[in-house]
Amino acid sequence: MKKDNVVKSKSYLFAVRIVNLYKFLAEEKKEFVISKQLLRSGTSIGANIREAEHAESKADFIHKLSIALKEANETEYWLDLLNETDYMNNSEYLSIQLDIKELLKLLISIIKASKQR
Repeated sequence: MKKDNVVKSKSYLFAVRIVNLYKFLAEEKKEFVISKQLLRSGTSIGANIREAEHAESKADFIHKLSIALKEANETEYWLDLLNETDYMNNSEYLSIQLDIKELLKLLISIIKASKQR
């Protein structure tokens, strides 16, 4: 993975959004359980991408990105649940939903390409 790669920067910016969403949910909405799950999975995406930068092998690289993909999928679940239970308004949800969908597509693409090499 290159130093200034797209998935690394997008996952970091996404994690910042997740932290801010967590603070909003905890402080304004008084929602602590789902928001904590969201915080863990949403920030884990970028952490696993960072770990993949220094993978010990191609298999390790793919494994770490696969974990990031699983965390992204879980994050999408929590966002869907928060939206359906009215903890997020529709415009907030649609905005962050675009970001998680983009991360999912990027991770799937990188994993597929890495497996083919």
